[in-house]
Amino acid sequence: MTNENHNKKIAWTTLAMMAFSTVWGFGNVVNGYIYFDGTKVIFSWILMFALYFIPYALMVGELGAVFQKSEGGVSSWVDATLGPKWAYYAGWTYWACHIVYISSKGTGGLRAMAWGIWGDITHFDALPTAWVQIATLIIFLFFCWIATKGLSILKTLATLAGTSMFIMSILFIIMMFAAPAINPHAGFNNIDWHLKSLIPTFNWKYFTSLSILVFGVGGCEKISPYVNKVKDPSRGFPKAMILLATMVIISAILGTVAVAMMFSTKEINADLNNYISNGAYWAFQKLGEYYHLGNLFLYIYAWCNVIGQFAVLVLSIDAPLRMLLGSKQAKEFIPRKLLKKNRYGAYINGIWMVVILSGGLTLAQALVPSSTAVMAQLVKLNSTTMPLRYLWVFAAYIALRKQTDKFTSNYKMTKNQGLALFAGFWCFFVTGFSCLVGIYSPDPFTLFLNILTPIVLTALGVILPIIRKHEDKN
Repeated sequence: MTNENHNKKIAWTTLAMMAFSTVWGFGNVVNGYIYFDGTKVIFSWILMFALYFIPYALMVGELGAVFQKSEGGVSSWVDATLGPKWAYYAGWTYWACHIVYISSKGTGGLRAMAWGIWGDITHFDALPTAWVQIATLIIFLFFCWIATKGLSILKTLATLAGTSMFIMSILFIIMMFAAPAINPHAGFNNIDWHLKSLIPTFNWKYFTSLSILVFGVGGCEKISPYVNKVKDPSRGFPKAMILLATMVIISAILGTVAVAMMFSTKEINADLNNYISNGAYWAFQKLGEYYHLGNLFLYIYAWCNVIGQFAVLVLSIDAPLRMLLGSKQAKEFIPRKLLKKNRYGAYINGIWMVVILSGGLTLAQALVPSSTAVMAQLVKLNSTTMPLRYLWVFAAYIALRKQTDKFTSNYKMTKNQGLALFAGFWCFFVTGFSCLVGIYSPDPFTLFLNILTPIVLTALGVILPIIRKHEDKN
């Protein structure tokens, strides 16, 4: 290796930081605190990290080490271990999950803009839901049009916004712990550290909320395409995954304590949807008050979020579509009309498919009684659909370990074959179970959407290869 090529390699510590900013965010801390009765979530986070996230990260490390020359991520792993048909379904799942995600980015971006303009959400929440959803649809259609132009500047904006949000999350924890020394009479909550106050109640509500935690810690496979860019990938990539797990654990626990100093579970449970929709903004607003800076931190956070939400919206329209339709493994299962590109290289008919599905979901939510309820509904719907893509990571890992004679690697999560297979099946089960029971909601319309959305997307994924087969036959 030449010195020039060596210098282009990424240090494993740098990769861990990239993964951390991709996987973790302040919203995960707030959502965990809200859904799991405050500091009781610490116990759940520890369980989730020990029994799910750490083996998940180590499995990604092993898959990345084995397929270090592959830049296709999960679809490439599935293609190599299970075959091209399953690789198509892996790519489809990844794309289909983003249909709900896209709807939440438009809604979240509008809400962030309202906070950034008024420093308050009262005016926005007073608007009829139908107006808000029509405005969301117009913004969504505008960004779909931008996606057809193949603009690359949005990738830079998304990276900058993601980095700034990551920095804001870390600064929040540091500044919140320092706040009592700066402003000791600000009225911080006293945290009850007795064991009884930290152990959750394992009831139906607890299990139907597990998908929130699974969604919060998932996604480290996104940085798998960088495995062959790391110095000594077979050792460096797994080390990066272990460091990632450590940083996420520390951030989750310290972040929970910081939020607990601000909000009591009693006030959250009395106005749940409002806290799910606005909790992160209120946290930064209070932080500014503690430091006698008014709404400064709130405005910074809100506008970082505006840029991030809208940039990610465009990338979520374009990138998953390119991964699906541009995949060598998937092309033989997709109708030819969907593979059509415009002069900018964008899959124009694929974008129309996104418009119909995500646009339909956005309009359907005009029937929800308030915009705060829409946001809360999307958080839950995302938590039950987005983790479905993780199933393919575990399926690929199980298939990999069953073909040890075919694939070789300098790194293995464990040399014990039985333990490795158990870890793969266990993580597959936890993900599937959390998504399945997470569908339940006491609200009939939310329950209807939670059931209908995955059924429609799954049916479409099955129908497309049938259409292609019919095309080929004719």
